[in-house]
Amino acid sequence: QVQLVESGGGLVQPGGSSRLSCIASGSIFSINAMGWFRQAPGKQRDLVAIINSGGSTNYADSVKGRFTISRDTAKNTVYLQMNSLKPEDTAVYYCYFLARRTRVLDPADYWGQGTQVTVSS
Repeated sequence: QVQLVESGGGLVQPGGSSRLSCIASGSIFSINAMGWFRQAPGKQRDLVAIINSGGSTNYADSVKGRFTISRDTAKNTVYLQMNSLKPEDTAVYYCYFLARRTRVLDPADYWGQGTQVTVSS
C-alpha cells in the first residue's frame, strides 16, 4: 500500500505565501508523476500542477507565475510553493502520485487526504 501525507496550508492573507508538502510512504517501486489538485466547494477537482519523472512540469493557467511545484525524489516528497495567493485559490488541496508498487504492476493513482487552504483577510 502507498500512503500520502500532506502538510501545510491553513489561513493565509491575500498576497501571502504558503508551502504544501506531501510525502509518500509504503511499497513504491517507481514514481511516474507527482502533483497537486484542488477542489473548491461545489466544484470539481482540478489539476494545479504536476511534475513527471523527467522533471517536466505543467501548471493550470490560473496559477502560472505564482505557484511552483518541486520534488525531492530521494524522499518521495513533492512540494507546492504558492505565492501571491488570491481568495479564489481557496480550496482543499490534494496531493497526487502516479506510481508503481512493483516492477510488474501497472502505475496506479494515489491521493492524499487533502489539506485546506483558505485565502482571506
